[in-house]
Amino acid sequence: MRLDSPLGLIATSWYPEQRQTVEEAVAAGDIDARTARELGYTALPVSEHTAPPDMAVEAAAQALTLSGARPDALSLVLHASVHHQGHDAWSAPHYVARRLGAHRAVPIGLLQQCNGGAIGIELAASRLQGDPAAGPALVTTADRFLMPSWHRWRSDYGMAAGDAATAVLVHRVTGSSEGAGEAHALVPDLLLHSLATKAAAELEVMHRGDDELNATPMGHSPMIDVRRTKRAFIKAYGVDFFLKTAADRIRAVVEECLAGAGLAADDPRLRHVVIPRLGSKAMAEAYLPPLTEVTSAEVLDLGRGTGHVGAGDLNASLADLARTDLLEPGGYALVLNGGGGFTFTAVAVSRS
Repeated sequence: MRLDSPLGLIATSWYPEQRQTVEEAVAAGDIDARTARELGYTALPVSEHTAPPDMAVEAAAQALTLSGARPDALSLVLHASVHHQGHDAWSAPHYVARRLGAHRAVPIGLLQQCNGGAIGIELAASRLQGDPAAGPALVTTADRFLMPSWHRWRSDYGMAAGDAATAVLVHRVTGSSEGAGEAHALVPDLLLHSLATKAAAELEVMHRGDDELNATPMGHSPMIDVRRTKRAFIKAYGVDFFLKTAADRIRAVVEECLAGAGLAADDPRLRHVVIPRLGSKAMAEAYLPPLTEVTSAEVLDLGRGTGHVGAGDLNASLADLARTDLLEPGGYALVLNGGGGFTFTAVAVSRS
């Protein structure tokens, strides 16, 4: 997606105070030592008392406070998640909008698995480009992974799940925000220069296996067990089918994103390529080979102390780039993500 002009991003994240270290997980029998080494995490954040939509409100309140944006000026509230949000037959995005006072925004929920937050930014950018009168758009993500429905260390291969929320405010940066409900121009943390997304729907079976579609939630197993469906996928298709398909899409989104931002693969302005917060072995097998084929930029892994944070990996990395000195003024970073289905997204940002 080529942008008419760069958009501003103000990005924040929220993590609970409680952590479970990998040593504690091994001692408790939640994970074996070999798998712990392959994942490469040091600890996972655990939110036992704060529900995901409330986590999203905390992250979003930070973003609004930092930006000075008025909640009633927002045009969209896009909320992405992977797991249960706290109630059934109910809209978490509307709850987030109500709690924030975003009464003029259209709340929209996104179920794009682990790429939901990235798709939210793409939809926000599309809205701002397509509607000159639209105010800033807020993208939130929030997930927590508690038993009995999800074992944060054992429900999936190649990753362990940490509880977290993110918020990314997407806004215009040229001139003032007059006409979009803001009395002043918002000052971005980062400039968004381009986005690229590619799907690989032929991989949706990885999270379905050979299960028939049923009529009730949790009808296939009492605990979410992605390991079981992945074993069925590998038996039917082989692991090389996934690796080759994923590599093709990863190369494509990185090349398209760099071109959209006007960056060469070896451009010295491109300081970092930020990878998803999956396990170290999974990154080495699926993401790093195609990534290093198309750019020589330094690979940055920001997830060792958080784990995989559901729908918010890419957005959490934007928050890390925004709230730290990892990226100096004028420097660029490409942030890469993927999610079950499958969908892969890359965004190119610079420090404003």
